[in-house]
Amino acid sequence: MKNTYESPFNTRYASKEMQYLFSPDMKFKTWRRLWIALAKAEKELGLNITEEQIDEMISHKDDINYEEAEEREREVRHDVMAHVYAYGLQCPKAKPIIHLGATSCYVGDNTDIIIMVEALKLIRKKVINVINSLSKFAYKYREMPTLAFTHFQPAQLTTVGKRATLWIQDLLLDLEDIDYQLSKTKLLGCKGTTGTQASFLELFEGDQEKVKKLDMMIAKQMGFEKVFPVSGQTYTRKLDSQFLNILSGIAQSAYKFSNDIRLLQHLKEIEEPFEKHQIGSSAMAYKRNPMRCERISSLSRYVIVNALNPAITASTQWFERTLDDSANRRISISEGFLAVDSILNIYMNVADGLVVYPKVIEQRIKQELPFMATENIMMDAVKRGGDRQELHEHIRVHSMAASRTVKIEGKPNDLIERIAKDKMFGLTKEEIMSIMEPKNFIGRSKEQVEEFLEKYINPVIEKNKDILNMKSELTV
Repeated sequence: MKNTYESPFNTRYASKEMQYLFSPDMKFKTWRRLWIALAKAEKELGLNITEEQIDEMISHKDDINYEEAEEREREVRHDVMAHVYAYGLQCPKAKPIIHLGATSCYVGDNTDIIIMVEALKLIRKKVINVINSLSKFAYKYREMPTLAFTHFQPAQLTTVGKRATLWIQDLLLDLEDIDYQLSKTKLLGCKGTTGTQASFLELFEGDQEKVKKLDMMIAKQMGFEKVFPVSGQTYTRKLDSQFLNILSGIAQSAYKFSNDIRLLQHLKEIEEPFEKHQIGSSAMAYKRNPMRCERISSLSRYVIVNALNPAITASTQWFERTLDDSANRRISISEGFLAVDSILNIYMNVADGLVVYPKVIEQRIKQELPFMATENIMMDAVKRGGDRQELHEHIRVHSMAASRTVKIEGKPNDLIERIAKDKMFGLTKEEIMSIMEPKNFIGRSKEQVEEFLEKYINPVIEKNKDILNMKSELTV
């Protein structure tokens, strides 16, 4: 069927694993796991629920009868009650106790939290794999001088590897945010219609201790150690905003990286991978457009803007519950995760296959380094007895002339030749060129790379070595 809308996340971008996390199967199977957890906890706390009923529910936890549920929803206009009804058709003995005492948000909100946590764990794996690839790149090129830019104007030198540490550092900050968020995960639990647990207090005949235990028993069955201590009918929508702010942060980091590579590809210094039969342009066969990084930029922009959705939703909720969040959350949360998953799939691919062109980098350094080296040249001449003020004026004049040669005449930078001919400096061209060794102008770049990787990155890689070497799932 090609006559209905298809999400690009399913057809072009997101991984199968992330697609599954936001699939109907994941959602409704989790609903059933939550209903089983509720029944088990209620039985253990003394309600009249039998093992036979629970066994019946377990036997049908994965074979969801979608047709019956969809038909029922068209009739009652309520997705949760439609699935309670469909589950009851499969589990006639358990039918009376399915969803006992719960509200729609018991399955809906708890499931959303579970899915977001699992999705963030997958994102975490991919962020670490990108960090791992970039760290190898940074170490390999830790000593290779390259022209650094401020305002995209030639500044001093750095190294190719040092520049890569800037990309890694951004991702390291994102990883810290991910780990913090995962460290404080909480389930909604079973809080009832307005968060007061009144229905459960009625079921347990006023026994508050049992009601409190019910919350934690369900959470532990679902793999959580904590629940929100208070809530309305829903968990606070602030949580959605926190998750999507983390996704926005990752998108910002990826956007910065992709823009840098796009600029470097324009300079012909570094390129993203380009496959043997890949077409760069439909009109110009010679072009090698940075389409992967352009896609990262495009998707990142979407994620950054999308983070406004849960922020606005969280700030406009009425009292204990309002339903104007529902339709927005169905789209913004799932697509936020799918988009970042897509970004990281591409980021892994690009980071693994970056191509460096040393000769181009070297030529650009030769063109600009003479201007940057004038202070060093002048100091060397002063050491030989020259007058600093007179030398400075000569440097200024020669620099302006060489700049005209480059900009107006389009010729190579001849500043070194001009200085070598100036007897005031007393330096031969060979002596000046020895001062001009690029590695003399990279400061602590090499050491910074080594120290950064050793102290901050290698421990992360070692701690997470079991999740390394993920393969990027690029479809188109």
